Amino acid sequence: MHVGRLPLLFTAALLCSLALAEEPQHGTPAEDVLPVRSVAPAAPAVASDSLVAQLGQLQRQLAESERQRNELSTQLEATSGERENAQLSRLRQENQRLKLQLKEAQASQSPRLLTEQQAWFAVGGGVALLSLFAGLAARGGRRQRRQWIN
Repeated sequence: MHVGRLPLLFTAALLCSLALAEEPQHGTPAEDVLPVRSVAPAAPAVASDSLVAQLGQLQRQLAESERQRNELSTQLEATSGERENAQLSRLRQENQRLKLQLKEAQASQSPRLLTEQQAWFAVGGGVALLSLFAGLAARGGRRQRRQWIN
């Protein structure tokens, strides 16, 4: 990109951001949000009495529903608590059984003769002795005069 085009690109980006910005509107927020409504005439008294009766009935139903919901939630908590207790006791029994199996397996296992480090040391010593015997066998039974002693 050429250096001369960089300021032009920067200016265009600033102008685009200004074009997308919203200008604040003056006035109260309530005027902007709520439209003006005309006042309706008062409803007849018969309609309001039926609405009050319906409201009272709905409130009674709500109270009954809340009471039933509380009873069911306590029953659910009690049931889940019993289920968790049963599962916990089953897991404890299984844990004890597995511990016993582990002790039996460890008791029946004979102790190892060598540890892993000692076994590797023995393997290394065996390889060293084997290479010594192989070198002696390859040399043969004859004695050679050593050149460097003279």
